[in-house]
Amino acid sequence: MFKFLKITCQEANEICNKSQYNEATLLEKVKLNIHIAFCKICAMYSKQNAKLTDIFKSKAIDCKNHVHCMKEDDKELLKEKLREMSS
Repeated sequence: MFKFLKITCQEANEICNKSQYNEATLLEKVKLNIHIAFCKICAMYSKQNAKLTDIFKSKAIDCKNHVHCMKEDDKELLKEKLREMSS
């Protein structure tokens, strides 16, 4: 009856990855949630995947807020090496 909603673990993992980036369709999300209800391994994968995504997103925000600049001494050393190479 509802065989079209049944997916393999491989398909569940692919949908889980797509879902993390809001690329999964509503039907795919429904299929994933049904699969996760019965497959504890995929449920754990989905939970870990979501956690990793949250960690990376928070680090990306931290990185954007931090200014990455080269120290003046390092800039001068680099300029000197470039001058030597062009001579």
